[in-house]
Amino acid sequence: QVQLVESGGGLVQAGGSLRLSCAASGTIFSINAMGWYRQAPGEQREFVAQITSGGSTNYADSVKGRFTISRDNAKNTVYLQMNSLKSEDTAVYYCNAVIRTGVTVPFQYYWGQGTQVTVSS
Repeated sequence: QVQLVESGGGLVQAGGSLRLSCAASGTIFSINAMGWYRQAPGEQREFVAQITSGGSTNYADSVKGRFTISRDNAKNTVYLQMNSLKSEDTAVYYCNAVIRTGVTVPFQYYWGQGTQVTVSS
């Protein structure tokens, strides 16, 4: 079994910062990409940022220059530093990871339970 547990969400004023963390645990052989998605009320889940096992990053246009994704491979943890937050960043943020649980097991997508980020204007 694999679990992804997010932390770091909360309420912040516009212009402020938050740092999200997501730790993967369980039977893990290797982790490929890790990333963050978000879902605002009444909206579809959308891509925010991704980081590969080699450290290459990709961001949604809406967060470029404000958010930074990073990872600690030794801790199986991915982070999302969010600066200059706007009211439109308000959403539930979900961690995502592509994980293999054994040498002969294909990579699979796993999701965390989500953490609420609320930005007040």
